[in-house]
Amino acid sequence: MSAVPVIAIDGPSASGKGTVAKLVANRLGFHYLDSGALYRLVALKAGGTDEEAAKALAAKLPTPAFDGEQVIFEGRDVSNAIRTEEVSTAASFVARIPEVRGALLGRQRAFRQPPGLVAEGRDMGSVVFPDAALKVFLTASPEARAERRYKQLKDKGIAATLAALLQDLRERDARDATRSAAPLKQSPGARSLDTTSMSAEQAAALIEGWYRGANR
Repeated sequence: MSAVPVIAIDGPSASGKGTVAKLVANRLGFHYLDSGALYRLVALKAGGTDEEAAKALAAKLPTPAFDGEQVIFEGRDVSNAIRTEEVSTAASFVARIPEVRGALLGRQRAFRQPPGLVAEGRDMGSVVFPDAALKVFLTASPEARAERRYKQLKDKGIAATLAALLQDLRERDARDATRSAAPLKQSPGARSLDTTSMSAEQAAALIEGWYRGANR
């Protein structure tokens, strides 16, 4: 086991894991990894669902930097560009390609730096960091997740409808759970956390408490 601790937070799309993970990282002074951003960057650079282009890009993808709410890639802020519904849908597709997942595995593990890392995604605890000090499977009801996603897009000036987002989330859940490469599932030993009726701050405080309690 590496001496550098990892808190792995997995869960379905729009479950709030990104916001919660950032808060936990800030509370503990740890580094933060948004693994989904890597797949979104591949989808963005590949221009959609071109499988061969995605494989080639994943093999040589420059490592992005996470600065607060910003994702910096090749010297520019791509935070909004990778959060559109088109890129989200394409990212769900490229994430199912075993060669893409294999190519990005080392890049994700490279974020494990002292004093620690909070990594969020769909296979952080099961595949990328199986020796994580704490594994959390974070979820919420589809309706709550759709409302959160709708608010995020609205705040960024991106048009969307609640009904369409709910349908998309349900379809994405099905794809993520049934894909052959690293399907979305709760890792053995992971603590389940339903945030349907919980704020991001409450969830982060709970996870911080779990981590500190296990490492006293």
